Amino acid sequence: MNRNFELPAGEDAVLRCSHYPAKEQAAALVIIAHGYKGFKDWGMFPYTADALSRKYEVITFNFSHAGIGQDLYNFTELEKFARNTYNREMKDMEILLSYLSQHHRFGSLPVFLLGHSRGGGDCLLYALDHPDEIAGVISWNGITDLDLFTENQKNEMRSQGRSYVLNGRTGQQMPLDAVIIEDLKRQAERYNILERMKTAGFPAILIQGSEDGEHLRRGSAQLTSLRPDIEWIQIDGGNHTFGTVHPFAGSTPQLEQAIAATGTFIDHILAK
Repeated sequence: MNRNFELPAGEDAVLRCSHYPAKEQAAALVIIAHGYKGFKDWGMFPYTADALSRKYEVITFNFSHAGIGQDLYNFTELEKFARNTYNREMKDMEILLSYLSQHHRFGSLPVFLLGHSRGGGDCLLYALDHPDEIAGVISWNGITDLDLFTENQKNEMRSQGRSYVLNGRTGQQMPLDAVIIEDLKRQAERYNILERMKTAGFPAILIQGSEDGEHLRRGSAQLTSLRPDIEWIQIDGGNHTFGTVHPFAGSTPQLEQAIAATGTFIDHILAK
């Protein structure tokens, strides 16, 4: 049974988290980061967390400015979403990992970051900034280029201060403020994941559906060409969410393969 908890994350910011206790002696701590227009209770994430908790302590969380507030299933904080920069997400992860490192249950465990989509990019960036804290990164259909915005959106942010992105599932027009692209420009060197990964030392694995978006698959190809030691597991027939939907309608063979590959990677690192 998972347990929800909250952490203060600065002025009017809260990290809403769930802990899935290990069902046996835990070998590691796995922290799962959701993606763009995602949240910890979306579709496959609770099932994935529960499955991984067979062997590991697992934490899922909502980024403080992801647009999800006290209502854990609906986007009710769109003004926060409008200001959700990568710098903000890195601060969120620093707050969460600092808390967990001081918690007697988690502090001695190796930490693995599992990120989906934008969350995969977040996990790589966090590990690049804090390599000594992280035992490994697992990227599920993850991004390697943090600029997710269209030229039209960026032009509107620059000229009008705000643009919008459609949430196809809910029909909401979600606001994007200029602070987002200002952050991308100001920290362009820090956010250049491909360049920084060339000299990074932490273990990583890419787990990706064969039917994932072409631009994401192209990014994975670029990263693995720069770092041939990074395994790229391609799951036949898997789309961006490994065939799962929200509300969750059950697992799929592709999701089971992703979970199994995740466990194999973690156990391999721990055995070294």
